Amino acid sequence: MSIDQIASEALRLNAHDRAMLAQTIWESLEAPYLVAADMSDDEAIVLAKRRDSEIENGEVEALSHKQLMAKLRDAR
Repeated sequence: MSIDQIASEALRLNAHDRAMLAQTIWESLEAPYLVAADMSDDEAIVLAKRRDSEIENGEVEALSHKQLMAKLRDAR
């Protein structure tokens, strides 16, 4: 079954069941939230400022959510 098929089926669920499914999928990822949690607030601010500077200086290109999701789908 493709991601598009799964998403289509999942979107037919009621809001509570979709939230439960989203939580289950999120929790199945290998520690997706630990990187930020391992940083102090000061370190996170320095990182955010550096990334903002990289975007402002044209060193990197910011992606929209739609672009990011397309890149993730293509990476399969």
